[in-house]
Amino acid sequence: MLLEQIQSRPQNHNFLESDLVIVGGGIVGATLASALKDSGLKIIIIEAKTLASAAAKQQAYAFSLLSSRIYQKIGVWDEIFPYIGKFSQIDLSDGDRISAVKFNTQDLDTEHLGYVAQHNIVLTALQNYLNTDCPNVSWLCPAEVIDVEINNSAATVEVKIDGKSQFIKTNLVIGADGARSRLRALAKIKTHGWKYWQSCVAFTVKHTAPQNDIAFEKFHATGPMGILPLPENHCQIVWTNPHGRAKALQQLEATQFLAELQRHTGGVLGNLQLTSDRFLFPVQLMQCDRYIERRLALVGDAAHCCHPVGGQGLNLGIRDAATLAEILTVASQQGRDIGDRQVLKRYQNWRKLENLAVLGFTDLLDRMFSNNWLPIVIIRRSGLWLMNNVKPLKVFALKFMTGLTGKTPQLAQR
Repeated sequence: MLLEQIQSRPQNHNFLESDLVIVGGGIVGATLASALKDSGLKIIIIEAKTLASAAAKQQAYAFSLLSSRIYQKIGVWDEIFPYIGKFSQIDLSDGDRISAVKFNTQDLDTEHLGYVAQHNIVLTALQNYLNTDCPNVSWLCPAEVIDVEINNSAATVEVKIDGKSQFIKTNLVIGADGARSRLRALAKIKTHGWKYWQSCVAFTVKHTAPQNDIAFEKFHATGPMGILPLPENHCQIVWTNPHGRAKALQQLEATQFLAELQRHTGGVLGNLQLTSDRFLFPVQLMQCDRYIERRLALVGDAAHCCHPVGGQGLNLGIRDAATLAEILTVASQQGRDIGDRQVLKRYQNWRKLENLAVLGFTDLLDRMFSNNWLPIVIIRRSGLWLMNNVKPLKVFALKFMTGLTGKTPQLAQR
C-alpha cells in the first residue's frame, strides 16, 4: 500500500537510486523517458515483460499530427516514418450513406492528416533510442512492482526481479502502466466513468482498393467502424458492436466474417483478405479524479480511457508524456524538487481538462451516431452538413481531431 512514511528496511538491502521511476515501458512510458533525454534526470523504467515481448503486441494505432511532431522533436520519427501508413483524406459517413464529410490536406495545408503505425514499429524505435542515445535511462525488466512507499523527501519502490525484492529510492514515480494501473490502485486514486454497451473487434486486412491513403470513419447504429491505412494495401479495422454481436463476429468462420465486413464497408476496399487474428476488447470511458499525488503522477491509460472512435486514446497519452517531460525538465533546471505537489499540479491543470474535452467528444460521437432515433438522426446529419459546408467549422473539427487545438507542448511546436 502507499504509505506516508518509509518504513525501516533491513540494513543489508541494497537500494538503487534514481531521480525518476517510470512504471510501464509501453509507448507512453517510453515516450516520456525519451522526451527527458536532456533533462539531467536519472531514470529507471520498470517493465513487466521483456523488451521483445513488450514490443510484440499485435495492434496498430492512429497517430495524430501533433504526435508525429513530438516524435520528430524527440528524434525517432525518421526511424518510424518509412514503415507506417499515411493518410491524406478522412471520410466520415453516416449509416449506409455515401461519405458525408471529406477532410483533405488542403484544409490544414499539410502533407498528411495523420498516420497509422503498428505497435512493434513504434515501441521498437523508442527502445532503440533509449538504449543507444539516452545514457540517463536504464531498464528493469521483466520486473513487477510490489509496493510504493512515500514520505516528504523520497519515494521507495519495491520491485520483484527473478523472485527477489529490489528497492529503488527516487524523487518521483510515474504510473504509465495502463488502464488497470497498479500504481493508481496503490495510491487509492478514484476513477469516474462507465463501461459502454459495446465491444470492439480489431484486426488487419489486405485489400485491393486502388487508393490506400484514406482513413474512413463509418457510423452505424450498432457502433462506429474505423478503417486506417497501413503499408502495402493493408489496413487496421476497429469495428464496434454491442457485446454479443461483437463476440459473434469474432467467432465467425473467416469467409463469413469477410462477407459481413464487405457488406458493412460498402465495398470501398475491394476484395478483402484477413491477415491477423481478431482481437476483442470492451470499451470504457474513465477519468481519474486526480492525476497526481505527492511524488506520484499518472499518464496515458492509467489516468484516462476513451472510446476508440476517432483514434484519440494513445495520442492523449503521448501528449501527457510530452507535457510532463516539459514540466519536469523546467523544474529540474530550476533546482526544484520534481516530486513536489506544486510542480506536479502544473501537469494536472494542463492536461486534465483537455483530456476531459476529448473524452466528452468521443462519448458524444458514439451516442449520437449509435442509434436510429429520428430526431437524433436529423440533428447529426444537419451537423455533418454544416461541417462539410462551413469552412471554419470544418477546419476547427479537423484541428481538434489531429491534436492541433489546446495548449501545445514545446516538443510539438515548430
